[in-house]
Amino acid sequence: MTLNEIAAAYVKLVLAVGPHDSSYVDAYYGPPEWQTETKKVPLPDLILQADQLIQDLKTLELASEDQQLRQEFLALQLGAVHAYLQQLNGTRRSFDDESKALYDATSPTLSETDFDLILAELDQLLPGTGDLNARLSHYNREFEIPVDKLDLVFSAAIKESRTRTKKYISLPEQEDFEIEYVKDQVWSAYNWYKGNSYSLIQVNTDFPMFISRAIDLASHEGYPGHHVFNLLLEQQLVNAKGWMEHCVYPLYSPMSLLAEGSANYGIQVAFPPDERLAFEKEVLFPLAGINPDHAELYYQIQAVLQKLSYAGNMVAQRYLDGEIERPAAIALLMKYALSDEQRSTQRIAFIEKNRSYVINYNLGQDMVQDYIEKRTQAGDQSQRWQVFADLLSHPKTASMMAK
Repeated sequence: MTLNEIAAAYVKLVLAVGPHDSSYVDAYYGPPEWQTETKKVPLPDLILQADQLIQDLKTLELASEDQQLRQEFLALQLGAVHAYLQQLNGTRRSFDDESKALYDATSPTLSETDFDLILAELDQLLPGTGDLNARLSHYNREFEIPVDKLDLVFSAAIKESRTRTKKYISLPEQEDFEIEYVKDQVWSAYNWYKGNSYSLIQVNTDFPMFISRAIDLASHEGYPGHHVFNLLLEQQLVNAKGWMEHCVYPLYSPMSLLAEGSANYGIQVAFPPDERLAFEKEVLFPLAGINPDHAELYYQIQAVLQKLSYAGNMVAQRYLDGEIERPAAIALLMKYALSDEQRSTQRIAFIEKNRSYVINYNLGQDMVQDYIEKRTQAGDQSQRWQVFADLLSHPKTASMMAK
């Protein structure tokens, strides 16, 4: 088999996993007939197909560096399909083994001691005394976006994200998106890429949205995050080169570490901290009816809270490995991630559904940031955008970025 034939077979294999797990195929914009061919094939048969494709791929000897990188990426994606099929068929791995098999990476091992130092730092910044979780919940109320102003604020954030991205990344003329507000989801927002440079961006309104989340979600889900990532893959790899492996996005795969990591890191690419604060104070805070004079302390607190992001990985690992029960997991999130009980319960539901996927947000961000900053001169914003866009257009897994 040629590399193109293996790529086409890989796409059809991913589509064949879909009937076994409706969330597995996150996006598809390949030939419609490949999708209509899909029927429910027994898992053992799909595992054998994955085995064969992995072996076929190994036999190829490719001359160009471009094709070798394509082969390496596809091998890791195929390995993850194989691992996920085994998981659907009853195989259980530890949290770290699962994340390595599916996402080509494992999260650092951290404990309460690591996070206690950060909580002490937050204690000095946060107004009031007593329990940190209760104090943070009380403090955050001032920064909730009123429901009747949510669309106004989020639309302004995504418009600015789009403007900033288009200065550095050439986007197709027809690219567009739709915003929809939904409820009863385990995530806070989601980008559903539909192909032809179009996305549906859904924002979950189960809980009040804080002002900091407007730019976070606008950049992460839209520009230069998931929407831009997918359209670049479609435009530059599928349409221009015919690399059909990129016309499908299996959610539980190494692609997700790059997708989530670049979407998170993309927030600071589009909005360096000083520029973000200025825009928020001038535009978003007034639109939301929040006092912009309080923005500086608010974002100092957000920066410290960001240091606690790996607490979620710690809790997910212990919970999924059976070391703690659900109530203890919620309590740990409340203490070390400082989310209130409702949000912590929602987060546990996300962990139960998506398991080790949680590493893709923080570890992915750190790996993407490290990859890009090693290739960028300090302070050169234009170069940072260039390296960022190149990574999106020539995707690499965690182990490929670490080389």
